[in-house]
Amino acid sequence: CGRGPGGCRGGRTDMALRCAASLAAGRQPRGPRRQGTMRWSSAAKPSAVKINEKASREKILTLESMNPQVKAVEYAVRGPIVLKAGEIEKELRKGIKKPFTEVIKANIGDAHAMGQRPITFLRQVVALCTYPNLLDSPSFPEDAKKRARRILQGCGGNSLGSYTASQGINCIREDVASYIERRDGGVPADPDNIYLTTGASDGISAILKILISGGGKSRTGVMIPIPQYPLYSAAISELDAIQVNYYLDEENCWALNVNELRRALNEAKAYCNPKVLCIINPGNPTGQVQNRKCIEDVIHFAWEEKLFLLADEVYQDNVYSEGCQFHSFKKILYEMGPEYYNNVELASFHSTSKGYMGECGYRGGYMEVINLHPEIKGQLVKLLSVRLCPPVSGQAAMDIVVNPPVPGEESYAQFIKEKESVLNNLAKKAKLTEDMFNKIPGVHCNPLQGAMYAFPRIFIPSKAIEEAKAHKMAPDMFYCMKLLEETGICVVPGSGFGQREGTYHFRMTILPPVEKLKILLEKVKDFHIKFLEKYA
Repeated sequence: CGRGPGGCRGGRTDMALRCAASLAAGRQPRGPRRQGTMRWSSAAKPSAVKINEKASREKILTLESMNPQVKAVEYAVRGPIVLKAGEIEKELRKGIKKPFTEVIKANIGDAHAMGQRPITFLRQVVALCTYPNLLDSPSFPEDAKKRARRILQGCGGNSLGSYTASQGINCIREDVASYIERRDGGVPADPDNIYLTTGASDGISAILKILISGGGKSRTGVMIPIPQYPLYSAAISELDAIQVNYYLDEENCWALNVNELRRALNEAKAYCNPKVLCIINPGNPTGQVQNRKCIEDVIHFAWEEKLFLLADEVYQDNVYSEGCQFHSFKKILYEMGPEYYNNVELASFHSTSKGYMGECGYRGGYMEVINLHPEIKGQLVKLLSVRLCPPVSGQAAMDIVVNPPVPGEESYAQFIKEKESVLNNLAKKAKLTEDMFNKIPGVHCNPLQGAMYAFPRIFIPSKAIEEAKAHKMAPDMFYCMKLLEETGICVVPGSGFGQREGTYHFRMTILPPVEKLKILLEKVKDFHIKFLEKYA
């Protein structure tokens, strides 16, 4: 090979000698030089690897190449104003001076984060399920142990850490069905129609996913209330469906009017195929509780127009106003007779996150779906099986919501005391919030009949609207951002929920403790008056 008398072998010998000499001198030997592309060596020191930033290739995933439906998704409850609140919190921790000492996050219905205490019995049962050795402890009541043993018997290996059936643990679905029958005065419920979910949101998204089809003018239209909970608009955007708005009547305590439903439906038929009607009762963000006549009218409308009904009933325990009562759509549907009950397709949703429980983090929930086509039932189970199963601790928590202590059981007295304390406290705060808002010039708040939010209408002067436009903000976003920056109070602008053109609102939770809520409301009052003085 032209290397002299030793040929290749001699060249290798010389190299070995040079390597040995280098090692003896404490130097790293150099290998043979190779021409062409440099190969990556795991032995190379990081400091020796030079990265040519200019030579880095274009990213595969960019804003231009990403799924446009995901990009279209907006979720105001955790939107820009909440990100700004997080930045302010970091600044406060660094010692940067503000006109306030803390950020009060009144933007989301997270009860425990706002100081609400957990229900003892629920936590006891989940603790026993999580660590079964506690079943031998005398510190836990027998009624809690009984429920924990039953739940664990429904789990593979008697462990909360095992997967469950995609539809959920069978005995818990049986408990949900029994709960629905008790709640609805004996209206029958079939455990096979019950699907345990990761919060109510998971069930709503799954049902929408299976309902949406078609293209062009035959694309599925989904009717949602305005104002609405942004989960609906977000899911509709993600699934590339058509959002069909119907407006609640603010002048009539956010009532639902069937004439408005008919207007929205008829207009939508020109550009889509409306086949889903979503109802939130009690309302979020508006807090109205629908009366029986209204629900009957909605069911008749859905039957007449062949619409699939979605009833979001996660606030069913949160009813405060005198003369108001929660009526489930399932119960009213049954009482309207077989023509309706055997034909109207209905999915109803409930959750551990709201009510008196406030167990948002467990992500427990269920949906009951009735009058589903038998073949679609199999398709729904298939769809749910892709995510394997809901969190099993959340399933256990949901079981305690539907199977709480009963009179005669050891834990009943404490359970009822804690439950009533939470609900009475919320009723007190609902009235306090309504009264204080209505004392502020330029603010009007409808009665908070239920749920856990106020959605007051605010007057924003034209000068402030012009300044908002200059900042490329919606006027109520501008207002809420100023409120945050000057008081530390984080609320969500009404534009994130939808509102009639020319009206402005914000949503605020009523969950803070009473004394803190009073301070919060006083700060809003002072801010609003100064805001009007500055811009009027």
